Amino acid sequence: MDLLSIFLKGGWVMYPILVCSIIGMAIVIEKFIVLKKAKVNIPAFLIKIRALVKKKDMEGAISFCMQEHTPVSNIVKKGLKKFRLGHKRVSEAIESAGRQEISKMEKGLSILASVSGIAPLLGFLGTVTGMITAFMKIQELQGSANPSDLAGGIWEALITTAFGLIVGIPALAFYNYFVSQINKIVVDMELISNDIIDLLDDTSKSALPSDDEDEEYNL
Repeated sequence: MDLLSIFLKGGWVMYPILVCSIIGMAIVIEKFIVLKKAKVNIPAFLIKIRALVKKKDMEGAISFCMQEHTPVSNIVKKGLKKFRLGHKRVSEAIESAGRQEISKMEKGLSILASVSGIAPLLGFLGTVTGMITAFMKIQELQGSANPSDLAGGIWEALITTAFGLIVGIPALAFYNYFVSQINKIVVDMELISNDIIDLLDDTSKSALPSDDEDEEYNL
């Protein structure tokens, strides 16, 4: 018996389970692509940014961030663009950019979590409808039903449960995996953001004239 025949024996509940599987697969593929693009070599990135910022080459640092196309580089870029507006504006820009990047990475995860819960429940619904079908058959035959008469309902009950779990279990596993990976990226983003804010503060202070220079200027 081929897969299509097994699917058809599961009854109407198999169709919403199929939809859940397609949605879940699409989200999983999309998240793998997003997280792959989000990965960055943190030490190499920081070395390059520090070198450019210490030279006060903000345009070069911004151009470098634009070439990277990662959540970390996008956050740093927003902070660099506010460099001349002071510490507060830099921090606000980085925080706002961080929230936006986290939102992008988490997009679709709630749907994947829903799929992981809904698919098994649909399977259990199919179990109930299959058993109802079997008992209706017994009533119809006035208790003289043989196993072959009940096979259709039992098929429906078992197949929908199996397919619901086949869809739901991987969806839950992928959801937990993506959440853990995003949390790691968020930690890296926070570390880099704090490092960049401190670096920009130091650069800003070094750009200010010293007290002696102020006195000479006033003279």
